Amino acid sequence: MPAERTREHTVPVAAARRRRLRADRARQLADLLRHQVLAGGYPGGVLPLEDVLAAEYGAGRNTVRQALDLLRGERLVERRPGVGTVVVCEKYPHGLDRLQGLAETLHEHGRVTNEVRTAGPVRAPAPVAGRLGLPEHAEVLYIERLRRLNGLPLSLDLTYVPLDIGAGLLGCDLENTDVFRLLESLTGQTLGHAEITLEAVNADAHSAAVLQAPRGAAVLMLERLTHLSDGRPVDLEFIRFRGDRITMSGLLHRSL
Repeated sequence: MPAERTREHTVPVAAARRRRLRADRARQLADLLRHQVLAGGYPGGVLPLEDVLAAEYGAGRNTVRQALDLLRGERLVERRPGVGTVVVCEKYPHGLDRLQGLAETLHEHGRVTNEVRTAGPVRAPAPVAGRLGLPEHAEVLYIERLRRLNGLPLSLDLTYVPLDIGAGLLGCDLENTDVFRLLESLTGQTLGHAEITLEAVNADAHSAAVLQAPRGAAVLMLERLTHLSDGRPVDLEFIRFRGDRITMSGLLHRSL
């Protein structure tokens, strides 16, 4: 009986091992290397030689080359003659477990500045009015900002604010201050909570040009509806982040 049970267990294990060998090992390795790159795991920004990576991860040289090709395609690394594979793009961490403005979130990584491309009252599209709890055809303040970190384009933010609050924003320093801080100052309330949706979308021609990204490149779209502490919806945003310059992270707890 023990021998029969052993054979019963080894058959599915062997089959699973064969399936894993047929899987795309280059993609698996690229995921592991990407984490190391983004976590600063390579001092000096230089990756180990291919044979060192092959030995460390138990992979073939061809698998290592294919994995590095994937990272080069993401513009995270590049091959430099006489040096090897080096990190060429830093991604900045954006937390998803706290309600903060961009300057607050990235203050450790440099200075965030805002190019205000548009700011003025508009008639709210029906979905915007609905999300902000406003009457149909109510006016809102619409703001479009290009946001830079240390001079590099990072995000294109489209913001809608109810006009009774938004009118006060027109006299504020939108170029150097997060809208979140300004809203708290104008209303005398703290922000309470936000509903967010995060997805990848292709950059349209306008967004790509403003963000200096290739047309059609994938960008991270964050849709966020922020409420004051009394529950009133006060800020609806559609934020397009350059996917090669930002990484989203959070701490999640399991609740049963």
